[in-house]
Amino acid sequence: MSTDAHDHDHDEVSTAECSDFLDRIVRLIDNELEEGDCAIVRAHIETCSPCLERYDLQRTVKALVARSCSETAPAELRERVRVRISQIQVEITER
Repeated sequence: MSTDAHDHDHDEVSTAECSDFLDRIVRLIDNELEEGDCAIVRAHIETCSPCLERYDLQRTVKALVARSCSETAPAELRERVRVRISQIQVEITER
């Protein structure tokens, strides 16, 4: 059995403590934590497999969203949306 720091049993960390880290993990990814807090969160992630999984999931989701936001809709779709918005504006004005 390994005694590496990364192999700590998750039972050593309370569920309440992990709940506290969920918000901090997101803020770490968003670079919204002070350096001292970053070190604390990283240390926790290194010893807590469930939190490491959540960290990886959050990073993946943020990367997918960022990539998706840089894509543009096809011209035909943009035109259909523009026409529909105009139609709705006319309907609202006529009420």
